[in-house]
Amino acid sequence: MRKHLQQNLLANLKHDLPASIVVFLVAVPLCLGIALASGAPLFSGIIAGIVGGILVGSLSGSQLGVSGPAAGLAVIVLSGIEKLGGFEVFLLAVVIGGMFQLLLGFARAGIIGYFFPSSVIKGMLSGIGLIIMLKQLPHAVGYDADPEGSLSFAQPDGHTTLSELWYVLDSISAGPLLITIVSLLILLAWEHPFIAQRRFSRIVQGPLVAVLAGIGMHLLFQNTETLALASGQLVSLPVPDGMSGFLGQFATPDFTQVFNPQVWIMGLTIAVVASLETLLCLDATDKMDPHKRVTPANRELAAQGVGNIAAGLIGGLPITQVIVRSSTNILSGGRTKLSAIMHGVLLLACAFAIPALLNLIPLASLAAILFTVGYKLAKPVLFRQMYRLGKHQFVPFIVTVVGIVFTDLLIGIGIGMSVAVFYVMYNNYRKPFLVRTDLDDADHTIRLELAEDVTFVNKASIQRTLSRLPANSHVIIDASRSVNIDSDVIEIIEDFRANAQYRGIRLELIDLQPTVLPDPHVEVQRALARCRIAVAPSAA
Repeated sequence: MRKHLQQNLLANLKHDLPASIVVFLVAVPLCLGIALASGAPLFSGIIAGIVGGILVGSLSGSQLGVSGPAAGLAVIVLSGIEKLGGFEVFLLAVVIGGMFQLLLGFARAGIIGYFFPSSVIKGMLSGIGLIIMLKQLPHAVGYDADPEGSLSFAQPDGHTTLSELWYVLDSISAGPLLITIVSLLILLAWEHPFIAQRRFSRIVQGPLVAVLAGIGMHLLFQNTETLALASGQLVSLPVPDGMSGFLGQFATPDFTQVFNPQVWIMGLTIAVVASLETLLCLDATDKMDPHKRVTPANRELAAQGVGNIAAGLIGGLPITQVIVRSSTNILSGGRTKLSAIMHGVLLLACAFAIPALLNLIPLASLAAILFTVGYKLAKPVLFRQMYRLGKHQFVPFIVTVVGIVFTDLLIGIGIGMSVAVFYVMYNNYRKPFLVRTDLDDADHTIRLELAEDVTFVNKASIQRTLSRLPANSHVIIDASRSVNIDSDVIEIIEDFRANAQYRGIRLELIDLQPTVLPDPHVEVQRALARCRIAVAPSAA
């Protein structure tokens, strides 16, 4: 068994290691940018990335998901620090939020994630892809007013995602633009069959080459007035002075505020929002997984809870599983959770050992990498595929995309879910039964075959249909295929039976009775018990 695990680890290491480097390169500016947008110390974002990679990556059942600070929580963090009166008090709320998440995992609340329809999840991925590309355009040309990691339409700098592009036109810098173009050419060349089929391209990934080329160009441009990069156009990781300076960047919660009700309310808010964002990302990541593995959602909530407890105790931002880093991991060839863990190790090692070297990385090179990630998430072919599936799939999909682009992740998902639920209810309203009419029957027989699931949503449609049945006809209401019939529907049919005699309608009812649905978990346990009983004699 141990030998098999070692072989499996070595077999996937050649895929996971290059993927972890790409995720690490993308994670550094995102961690710093989210911390900046949250009004928290910059290093708190790096701490969250380290904990999300190493600790949550180890405990999680997700093979490809990557956890870290989330842009969706930036507004909550910003208002929470202000409302609670300090970052140390807010860290206590993060610890409490992690405890709530741990309880949600034990309470099996992860089932919530299975209620998000595929059209909404695909819309979320495409919306995030468009947002990534739109948000990276300013960084690609050297206009860096909006911090990395911002995904909301309304930006901290007072502009919006679209209005920012107008200001970009007047602020194009030749150096970053040239670095972006060269980086994109390298990334495109690395995907061309001529290079992609070479053995070295599997070891040295295109994004790493693009970043190294960006560093080289930055150093080359330093003495050139028109091409030199400003400090704001580079990664800006805090540079500690030795071990004591590095450890001094960590912080601890203010436990004197443990009885402050506002701290507990903030902790509950963090737990709910972080859990929802994690479950959404979890579902999306599983759908992108080439091996179609299914992550245990309850275990993921518990892992996130442990991660947030640890992050809060040492000065980190709240953690969720995050779609940008997870999708980057998948699209970079990651195979197992080892890539997420190694990206956390790289964050820790480089933040301590070589922060000055990381600060030579141009944001323009990272923008080029994220351009390719965004395009792969929002390929035009996906929009065409969803359109061909019909409006019941395309409308929730496109509404989710538009909602995410023009609001933020959670609000966009909420809008898309509302539209998807509306379509489900509308279809249930329209199709509670199948009508069959025997035209050759002199008795004018009309047969209504009820659907498998008939609920109160179908009341109006059934009531209208029954009221329009012609007098002096033979009506058969067949419920033999129905698994669940709401008692409200039974009541409507009973009223119709009482009224049918006055209209000369001969009514025949088949298997019509209110249904009490069995608990599926109990049914499965009974089935397993029967299997064990059947197998036991033969085994003996």
